[in-house]
Amino acid sequence: MLLNDMPQRPRRKPSLTPMIDVVFLLLVFFMLASRFGIDAALTLPLAAGGGEYTGPPRLIDVAPTQVFVNGRLVPEEALAPALEPLMEHKSDVLILRGKDGANLQRIVTLTESLRSAGFTSVVLVE
Repeated sequence: MLLNDMPQRPRRKPSLTPMIDVVFLLLVFFMLASRFGIDAALTLPLAAGGGEYTGPPRLIDVAPTQVFVNGRLVPEEALAPALEPLMEHKSDVLILRGKDGANLQRIVTLTESLRSAGFTSVVLVE
């Protein structure tokens, strides 16, 4: 009897289920092991920290698209020059307050720009 004369068994297709399970396990592993954003800490002193406030008022209202210093509209790029006449030292306290639904990212961005301009003491209030 020749090999060609033997009855042919139907070829069995390999199951893809174990491979799909492995792919999903790898997907879950890499999702849990990766970092999706950069963690950053923003150091803000507490308003009730007990420090003394001296000098004229320096209240910065942060709106979604505008910035106000003591109730007066100031362009964001002119914020540092507008604050300098109100301060004796760059370490004097600045008070930031969110206004009209300003989001946290807007306040953080403004605080970072104040820090880069040399202002070291920024307090966030409600």
